[in-house]
Amino acid sequence: QVQLVESGGGLVQAGGSLRLSCAASGRIFGRYAMGWFRQAPGKERDFVAAINWIGGSTYYTDSVKGRFTISRDNAKNTMYLQMNSLKPEDTAVYYCAARNGLLSTRLYEYNYWGQGTQVTVSS
Repeated sequence: QVQLVESGGGLVQAGGSLRLSCAASGRIFGRYAMGWFRQAPGKERDFVAAINWIGGSTYYTDSVKGRFTISRDNAKNTMYLQMNSLKPEDTAVYYCAARNGLLSTRLYEYNYWGQGTQVTVSS
């Protein structure tokens, strides 16, 4: 079993920055990939970014490329999402997720989820 806990959300003005963290515990192995998804009110949960635990390959949705950076600290079993140049349309609940395999953009391929952290960007 894997437990994921997000932190770092909050309220920020447009153009500002936030860093989200996702601490993983339990049976985390080197082959797990992890990702960030977000869900705005009344919308579906969408892929944001993902990273392989080994090798560090990353992938981003087009709307955050050049603004968001996903990274991980294997020693701390923690994943991060550095979000810069935030826009009001980035407002959502952000979820971290883990899967036993390579990174994926598909929500249904992730086995474990955190409880989410709210990010609100004011204009």
